[in-house]
Amino acid sequence: MSIVFVPKKLRGKAVINQETIQRLLDENDQLIRCITEYMQKGRAVECVQYQQILHRNIVYLATIADASPDTEPPDSTNSSESTSAAQGPTGS
Repeated sequence: MSIVFVPKKLRGKAVINQETIQRLLDENDQLIRCITEYMQKGRAVECVQYQQILHRNIVYLATIADASPDTEPPDSTNSSESTSAAQGPTGS
């Protein structure tokens, strides 16, 4: 179920686990398919409604990702560059 349908008194009390995240991702996939279908049919009102739900889901997932303490940013150094630098200059 989308977060928009959860009563305000229950928001923030949901257990966030991989299953919850996967359900939201699956729902987002379905929302995108519906938006695409309605766009092709020229039904803009329905598109806007689904886009609002999709936006809320994406913001919610981003909030979860930002609050997650166990994620680390990717290493900015290239492994091949660090390996060649450790080996020293070549061609001598």
